[in-house]
Amino acid sequence: MNYSSNDNLTLDAFQGKGILITGGAGYLASALISLLKEIDCRIVRLDRQDACRQQMAGRAEITDCYADLREQTGWHRHLVGIDYIFHFAAQTSAPLANEDPVADHAVNVMPMLQLLEACRQLGTRPTLCFSSTVTVAGIPERLPVDESHPDHPVTVYDLHKQMAEQYLRWYGEQGFLHGVTLRLANVYGPGPRSSRSDRGILNQMIRRALAGEPLTVYGTGDQLRDYVYVEDVAAAFLAAARHCQALNGRTFVIGTGRGQTIAQAMRLIADQASARTGIPVEVRQVAPPEPLSPIEERHFVADSSRFSSATGWAAHCTLAEGIERTMEALS
Repeated sequence: MNYSSNDNLTLDAFQGKGILITGGAGYLASALISLLKEIDCRIVRLDRQDACRQQMAGRAEITDCYADLREQTGWHRHLVGIDYIFHFAAQTSAPLANEDPVADHAVNVMPMLQLLEACRQLGTRPTLCFSSTVTVAGIPERLPVDESHPDHPVTVYDLHKQMAEQYLRWYGEQGFLHGVTLRLANVYGPGPRSSRSDRGILNQMIRRALAGEPLTVYGTGDQLRDYVYVEDVAAAFLAAARHCQALNGRTFVIGTGRGQTIAQAMRLIADQASARTGIPVEVRQVAPPEPLSPIEERHFVADSSRFSSATGWAAHCTLAEGIERTMEALS
């Protein structure tokens, strides 16, 4: 992918800096580190002790650490010398959050609060970029969705993401750090597999198509989605961090601005996989499971123009290009 000169300046801003990434072995972290690994910087990947970490060679000094992010004592030690924090660690299953809201609160809200309190106590005022989700807005009243759309979380997962966003906004406004939230649309592309079967659906379907297996859509699959390539998302986080003082306390919607129905996306995957492997791939319509969350039946397209105007960022990769690159990486 060819980035503009503004993107190169964004990378230059991280020269010699200390960078902490929570969920450091995960999907977003891996994409972010891929962009940063040739920069002379210090990256701390913070994750569970049992997390499987990819080896990434480059100029960056990468250190692997683990901690219970729900406990404040662990944060103090890992924040020393840190200029930028990318908070990606999360429990990402909405059904699981609905089943056990207390456990989800402990994983998706308390780490943010403990991190913010540690920043306040240390007085170092780092830059913190938080990964949230466009589903915090709930069922869209209009398309495309921008930051002026009212929030109405319909799952516990989205409610907790909103709570973490609000903590970050408050601590940023109080001057304890600079913080910005990016609400992500449907992210896909090469990287570690999700540990949850209900996440990373597009990537799962790409793998199935390459194996010649049939793809499935619920019903007619006419719901609109905004699929955004993971490398574009990683670039958005770097742009947010670079401009975080000006963006402090704000939340932005991140997507391509181009809607595709789920059925169209599956057909595109099937056609590209067939062209690559020579094996026809069927797209089947199946009955949705009961009960199906209303969030799964919504239509969504992002309007990221405010973020683009503030940072110069743009989503470069089309869905067809992103599927091709993902297949290439998996082949």
